[in-house]
Amino acid sequence: QVQLVESGGGLVQAGDSLRLSCATNGRTLMTAWFRQAPGKEREFVAVVYYSIGKTYYADFVKERFTISRDNAKNTVYLQMNSLKPEDTAVYYCAAGGTLRYSRPDDYAYWGQGTPVTVSS
Repeated sequence: QVQLVESGGGLVQAGDSLRLSCATNGRTLMTAWFRQAPGKEREFVAVVYYSIGKTYYADFVKERFTISRDNAKNTVYLQMNSLKPEDTAVYYCAAGGTLRYSRPDDYAYWGQGTPVTVSS
């Protein structure tokens, strides 16, 4: 069983930065971030595969968001810079996925989510 706990969300202004954290119990080889805005489907944001050291991003967050992992803390981070109002959503971390990293249905484990609100 993989346990995931997100933190770090909040209310910020456009152009600000936030760092989200996803604490795991270490029983996963990959972790992804998704987000879901009100009235919209859950969408892929970023993923890191530990064993091969690869990261992948959704096109809309490239060069603004960075996913990273602290092995010692079993924590995955999502550094979000230059935030825009359209980044407003609940952000979830997920694990137990496949190489089809953008498909939420392929993930077995989810955190409870942390809300991010970006005001204009």
